[in-house]
Amino acid sequence: MAGRSFVPIFQGCRSLRSFRRTSRHALRKRLFSNGAIPPLNEPLPNLTAPPPDMVCGAEWQNQHDHVTHVTTLENGIKVASEDSFGQFSTVGVVIDAGSRYEVDVPAGLSHLLEKLAFQSSVEFQSNDDITQELEKFGGMADCTSFRDAIIYGASCFTSGLPTVMKVLSEAVLQPRLTDQEIEEQKMVVQFELENMEMRPDPEPVLTDMIHAAAFRDNTVGLPKLCPPENIGKFNSSILRDYLKRYYQPSRMVIAGVNVDHQHLIDLTKDYFVMKSPVWHREGEETESADRSIAQYTGGIVKDHRVEPRINPGPTPLPELAHLSIGVETCHYDDPDFFAFTVLNTMMGGGGSFSAGGPGKGMYSRLYLNVLNRYHWIYAATAYHHSYADSGLFCIHGSSHPSQLRDLTQVIIKEYFALLNGAINEVEVARAKKQLQSMLMMNLESRVIVFEDIGRKEINERDTYEYQDTARAKREIDQSYELLIANSEQDTLGNAVKDVRELNGTLVNK
Repeated sequence: MAGRSFVPIFQGCRSLRSFRRTSRHALRKRLFSNGAIPPLNEPLPNLTAPPPDMVCGAEWQNQHDHVTHVTTLENGIKVASEDSFGQFSTVGVVIDAGSRYEVDVPAGLSHLLEKLAFQSSVEFQSNDDITQELEKFGGMADCTSFRDAIIYGASCFTSGLPTVMKVLSEAVLQPRLTDQEIEEQKMVVQFELENMEMRPDPEPVLTDMIHAAAFRDNTVGLPKLCPPENIGKFNSSILRDYLKRYYQPSRMVIAGVNVDHQHLIDLTKDYFVMKSPVWHREGEETESADRSIAQYTGGIVKDHRVEPRINPGPTPLPELAHLSIGVETCHYDDPDFFAFTVLNTMMGGGGSFSAGGPGKGMYSRLYLNVLNRYHWIYAATAYHHSYADSGLFCIHGSSHPSQLRDLTQVIIKEYFALLNGAINEVEVARAKKQLQSMLMMNLESRVIVFEDIGRKEINERDTYEYQDTARAKREIDQSYELLIANSEQDTLGNAVKDVRELNGTLVNK
């Protein structure tokens, strides 16, 4: 009897699955029967939005003001926080440092500092002790260096905030920086560089090269990745001098998401105001920080490789040359900033193979005009980098070395298509909607909101709260006129053509 009762249940499951497949097929047929591309700036037909009380976090959002609270303490350090919902919090320290300030020290120092973060300190004997302390509250910590900032961040249950703040203060203010740790992390940096050379994707190396070509030997043009020849130049004295110079309270922001602002202020006073850094000595003067402004130079940087540095293995990867051509853009406080972000989304791009399946960004310009038309181009992607005093927009492309000249012509053709005004409202509207969607999605991530709050206060620029979407939409909508001038380029690959030939292509076109 019991066995027979299972039969209609299974039949019902099969019928339900069949009904779902039929419904999906009918919906697709109804939506796309006319063959038109579904617009992203209009709601899908026959779909209703859920009621407000069904939206996740709706009750919490109705009870909070979505404001970033900022307080400057007596020693100059800023404390910034924003309410959120959930049981987890993200806090960290954003420091106005990074590779752009490595003017009079060996390049790559920030790269090494990133690896030395959360090692032994005055109160913790090793990284294992720090990990065990954080795991009591489900926490994790990390450090990342950028061209214009160094960020120490951690996430944990809200109840573990005092422990996390203690760990952060030890990592920032009281690292031991022993000779053994420095030598170990030098080996880590060396391995990372070697591994990067073996990876098929050269994006980190190419990004460093295009910055070096655009801002030669100054500020954001200084290498973010440690040059191999500089690894042996670092010691504890050089590192401590850099920390003493740039890890000043006036250059720090303590940022938190889903934390009580007053509680964060109290913890900051306990662990960042009352505690002195290990490099602090009474009466000793501190050398002033570098205040150089980014100077755009333009130029060409190339890395000629005779043989591929990738182990071919049983299924060899294609031999490729990589090219990046860029132009100077605006800083992130410029009115044209949103125009360039829309341009970056509109250009889009990617590789000839997508691990996640086809369909992502397939209507962007670099997919439609480049990857779909030229089978010999393996990748074409647009990037936009923006800083406090300048910016850089570039297009990366990859092809066989024998077709590098053709690749250059294709990329230049896309730039000139923009200059000639060949932009229609449909693709701009699609890019704007994608950008607005990305902004809304990023505001749901604690880590992204934390970094945005910290960077905003470090650079004293505007930010967007959860509900301040009208301004973002208005400024994105004002992005029809794009200004592009003065190109620079860099090349990376095997059998790279002579620089004069590439220059000739740029001039002739």
